[in-house]
Amino acid sequence: MRKLILLVVLGLAVGALFGQLMMSVPGYWLVRVGDTSVQTSFWFGLVLLLAAFIVLHFALRLLMRLTRPVSRFKVWNSRSRNRTAMKRTVRGLVALAEGRWKRAEKSLVKAADDSSTPLVNYLSAALAAHYQGRYEQADTLLKRAHLSTEGADTAVGLMQAQLMLDRQQYEEALAILTRLDRHLPNHPQVLKQLKQAYISLSDWDGLRRLMPRLGAQHLISQDEREQLELRAYRELISREARQPGDIERVRNLWADMPDHLRGNADLIVLYAEALVRGNEQGIAERLLRHSLKEHWDSRLVLRYGLLEVDPARQLVVAEKWLQERPNDPDLLLTLGRLSLRNAYWGKAQEYFEASQRQRPSGVVCAELARLYANLGEHNKSQLYYRQSVELLDKSLPSLPQPTEPEDTLARNAQAAS
Repeated sequence: MRKLILLVVLGLAVGALFGQLMMSVPGYWLVRVGDTSVQTSFWFGLVLLLAAFIVLHFALRLLMRLTRPVSRFKVWNSRSRNRTAMKRTVRGLVALAEGRWKRAEKSLVKAADDSSTPLVNYLSAALAAHYQGRYEQADTLLKRAHLSTEGADTAVGLMQAQLMLDRQQYEEALAILTRLDRHLPNHPQVLKQLKQAYISLSDWDGLRRLMPRLGAQHLISQDEREQLELRAYRELISREARQPGDIERVRNLWADMPDHLRGNADLIVLYAEALVRGNEQGIAERLLRHSLKEHWDSRLVLRYGLLEVDPARQLVVAEKWLQERPNDPDLLLTLGRLSLRNAYWGKAQEYFEASQRQRPSGVVCAELARLYANLGEHNKSQLYYRQSVELLDKSLPSLPQPTEPEDTLARNAQAAS
């Protein structure tokens, strides 16, 4: 109410001031055209001139709108189609998330041309076509996605690589990912897909080189990284061990290996095998001896007993270990074998029998049977051969066996008939 009163008072004041101005500034307008003249007061003419300007302004605006109806209709139609395309895109994405691939592809492709984000439409439609097994259509939609948006190389490449991985076309996927990796060396998704491609192709060298980059980007857990590194180096060393011609490659692999893997007994044994195949028994002996000093493991002890470097020195070293582990059956077996290499037949017999007492083993029985046979004690040899077979029989799977010869003949006759 106060504002209304204030406005009324202000209006009266402005009117009074304007009236006083009209009285104090007299004047007139005279317009003459030929014999015709029009005369009016200055202020009334000023009002008419202002009114004419306003009318002319709105008339021109109306005329401009009337001269451009087609363009305005095009703008309206474009906005309407864009809204429709957006609704179809949303329906297509919902159908894609729900696993209704055919409906999703149809909605997304139909809306792509009018969508403000055609790249999203074509990539999602390609995924829907892929899930339907329509691989050629998926590839066509990926090409249309690439043409629809400038700078979409990375997005299209990642989608194409993922589809190739799903189709088990690992070499094609790796080629795409390698190209992307050259342009985007630290892209998280590229690195994760590279890991999948390397594992699928059993490219262990590529995988081991990728591990530090995955770790730096925090794209892999510590447990998974250690497992994959162990698997990669195990496969690489095993492969190189079967090709003893280039021992330097195996040594380089061992040098590049992370420190936490160099204490792994499986890898140590594999590396020792590779060194032996490469005529590097001396290095293998030092490796096993130092590894056993750091960490005792029965696999390393048994492999040490199979080396033939310096049997006399090896026996001395192993007998020092026996002082700390007098009842270790694997160490006793190793000592027996080293004694054989030194032609200490009696000592070998003692070590083998001591190992057998600690833990009955078919391998130890076989060693004793062979030793006694060569010593001419055939009865003892036969005894240990039987024990070896019995111990081996216990490790075989439980399967039905014939109980009597007649039963066997009857079953054979039944099978023949």
